[in-house]
Amino acid sequence: MRLTSRISPLRVNEIEEVAHSLARQLMNYDEPIPEFSTRYPGKLESCLRTPFQKFGGHSLYRGLTGKGSILFYLIIKNHPFQNGNKRIAVMTLLYFFYKYDAWINVSNDKLYEFATSVAASNSADHEKVRKRIMTFLRKNRISLH
Repeated sequence: MRLTSRISPLRVNEIEEVAHSLARQLMNYDEPIPEFSTRYPGKLESCLRTPFQKFGGHSLYRGLTGKGSILFYLIIKNHPFQNGNKRIAVMTLLYFFYKYDAWINVSNDKLYEFATSVAASNSADHEKVRKRIMTFLRKNRISLH
């Protein structure tokens, strides 16, 4: 079975229990991340579903890197949380890759700096930015097995 056929969407409770929790513990920096319950209803769910969209029976975002890149981009740009979107996006991406025996071989600080550059990008350049994310992920992705 190919890896892409086993990749499934993350669930909201996974984000709450793993990504949000780790971001609050490990990446608090100067601004605290609000409680998970303060998130904007529906936005996170949309971010989690989008990587698995299909058109004409074909995935719009292929493989772990394709799905991870759009997931990372959307959590940063769609702001499902009142604060901490970049930090939660970093932890969500790390968790998503870890779940499928992969990792991003850069420090959390470097990944957060990359997230900051994505946040500063013009939304009109979303395809160019997503390709930049994919390049970054391909360059830094390692297998855990």
